[in-house]
Amino acid sequence: MLENTVQDIALWDSFKKGEPEAFRQLFRRYYPSLYLYGHKITPDKELLEDCIQDLFTELWLSPSKTPVQSVRAYLLKALQYKLLKSIQKRSKIQLGEDTPDTFQISHENFIILREHQEENGEKVKTAMEQLSPRQQEIVYLRFFQELSYEEISEVMHINYQVARNLLYQSIKALRKTLA
Repeated sequence: MLENTVQDIALWDSFKKGEPEAFRQLFRRYYPSLYLYGHKITPDKELLEDCIQDLFTELWLSPSKTPVQSVRAYLLKALQYKLLKSIQKRSKIQLGEDTPDTFQISHENFIILREHQEENGEKVKTAMEQLSPRQQEIVYLRFFQELSYEEISEVMHINYQVARNLLYQSIKALRKTLA
């Protein structure tokens, strides 16, 4: 996995220097994982594909000057931001439409989903608060930032096996609290 990260950084650097082949390789390598991740945010395939295309178009037109430690984490976070922004924009447009039936169905589903998410979110939040700060950090990095164990090891300054053990203990503690 570390080898892939090194290769990705090299590809990223080549892309930033304007090499089209490096850009194509990044797109081919990350499109499937971006699509899978984005599909967890929205079931709208058209919106998802548009956002991924927009993300890569924007990257090509104005490459980021920010140093990137994990290309995968950077792209996932950028897609998440782009999708949430697009969903928010669409919902604002939908609020202004003169089709109350369409809005009502969408609005009801939105309210039900939000209530369910808030209820589950509160349970998880309460359980997370009972973890140690180190356990909270590793759960956040692994599940909310979707970093690999290697990336987590680097961020938390611990070795690979310690990261795996700490995450296992954290999940075990969460399950116990949520049960």
